[in-house]
Amino acid sequence: MVAKSSSAKHRVALKQELLAECRRLQQQKVDTARQAMLDVQESANESQGAIEDKFESFREACQIQRDLYARQLDEALSGLQVLQRLPDAHTPRNQPGLGSVVVTDSQTYYISLSLGEVKVGGQTYCAISAFSPLYLAMAKTQVGETFSFRGKTHRIQEIL
Repeated sequence: MVAKSSSAKHRVALKQELLAECRRLQQQKVDTARQAMLDVQESANESQGAIEDKFESFREACQIQRDLYARQLDEALSGLQVLQRLPDAHTPRNQPGLGSVVVTDSQTYYISLSLGEVKVGGQTYCAISAFSPLYLAMAKTQVGETFSFRGKTHRIQEIL
């Protein structure tokens, strides 16, 4: 029973570390988009008072860029909200779901946001969205079962 308890604690700790790292990466995206948006706005504001006709197109281009960064900021903030609502790390799973770690014979996935490779404790995990085609392929499988994605078969070895 001690080994099982220790294993459960390890799983919870791992999921908490993964969540913290994903939040850190997503917060970087938020900060980067916010700063880029402010920089473009500042650049547009500095052109005020210059020859109006010459700099009007420049200000319009800055506004387009600012809007682009604003959309990126909005998406990053939405992603951060998703991470805030992930299920409790203590919740055991029979099938892959939001917040779970899925160990396959080829890779280990963390179902959260589409962030790519995330390193925790010297191990690499692939953070994928619950809306990704890969997740949708594995969503209804259980430990020991296989799923196919892009012509390759994967076996689920463990779900944390």
